[in-house]
Amino acid sequence: MAPLKAGDKFPTGIKFEWTPITNDDPTSCGMPQEYDASQQWQGKKVVLVSVPGAFTPGCQGFHLPPFIQNLQQLKSKGVDIIAVVAFNDSWVMNAWGKVNKVSTDDMLFMGDTKSFFSKNHGWSGLGERNGRWAMIIERDGTVSYSEVEPNPREVKVSGAHAILEQL
Repeated sequence: MAPLKAGDKFPTGIKFEWTPITNDDPTSCGMPQEYDASQQWQGKKVVLVSVPGAFTPGCQGFHLPPFIQNLQQLKSKGVDIIAVVAFNDSWVMNAWGKVNKVSTDDMLFMGDTKSFFSKNHGWSGLGERNGRWAMIIERDGTVSYSEVEPNPREVKVSGAHAILEQL
């Protein structure tokens, strides 16, 4: 399928693998759950960020930190949910959130291993990995922004500053 673009509706049946962050110990976490994004995101403004992999140099060093640093500014502009997805399982994503001192109330860290959203509706990266991209999904389910990094080693159109400019 072609990637979603501005003006498209967020599809039904989109599920991610999610292990909620319930403590701050990255060596301990609960059991994975299915997160039905199509249901959970109804009526909410969502920033969906895809990264090639948790703990990878570019994602850890340049992509994720500005979202954490600008969390309150994103929320003040009406964002209800910030979700980060990668082709890692939900245990790795849970640990990544904890290592970065993020709670489930702040951001969702989810594995793109259920409906393979990046492959089917976004952009894939190297091999099975997700591409580096971002979307804004409005409360009515319309995608208002959808951009992929032309160079996966850079964070320009998918970074927090680009998203803030679009809100």
